[in-house]
Amino acid sequence: MKKFRLLSVVLVMMLVVSPLLVSCQHTQKQAPVPTFNAHVQKVEISGIRNFSRAGVEAGFGGATQPSAMNWLKNDGFVSVINLRLESEEDVELDASRAAAKKAGLKYIHLPLDSDNVDPKIIDDILKAVGYETNNPVYVHCASATRAAALWMIKRVTVDGWDIDKASDEAGAIAERPDAAIAFATQYIASQ
Repeated sequence: MKKFRLLSVVLVMMLVVSPLLVSCQHTQKQAPVPTFNAHVQKVEISGIRNFSRAGVEAGFGGATQPSAMNWLKNDGFVSVINLRLESEEDVELDASRAAAKKAGLKYIHLPLDSDNVDPKIIDDILKAVGYETNNPVYVHCASATRAAALWMIKRVTVDGWDIDKASDEAGAIAERPDAAIAFATQYIASQ
């Protein structure tokens, strides 16, 4: 009986300790950070504020420097959709477009003013993320909040997700989850 108990304790210890040892051995700057939505993986990327990836189909971020375009291409993205207004602080639209082109990425600028929403822009964004030739797509704004809101709108209106599941995913993507979810919920309700 003592041997069985000792064996049980050893097995439990191995199950608890071995994942910790493995994670210690593989600490890298770009290691996934768990979020409250396991589908969304947060990753620290130089030149991208608040980067996350939702499966293989899309990535999201906040302010994205032109220097990050090569990383995006190397990580498998095909296109970049920039939701930032030209008037926002630290927007490098021309440099980002040039860096994306040089890296071999499609660059789509669809500025979304969340204070003065043009439904046509939202339709254009939904179409752009829906084109198979644009995927995997990377969508960014200043903080990933507008990007998350638009992705939530897509999940509900195009993919048929229920609002709670889409809210959970948007909350994991956005830097300001309450703002993203409120914006998307209001837009969805108005349609």
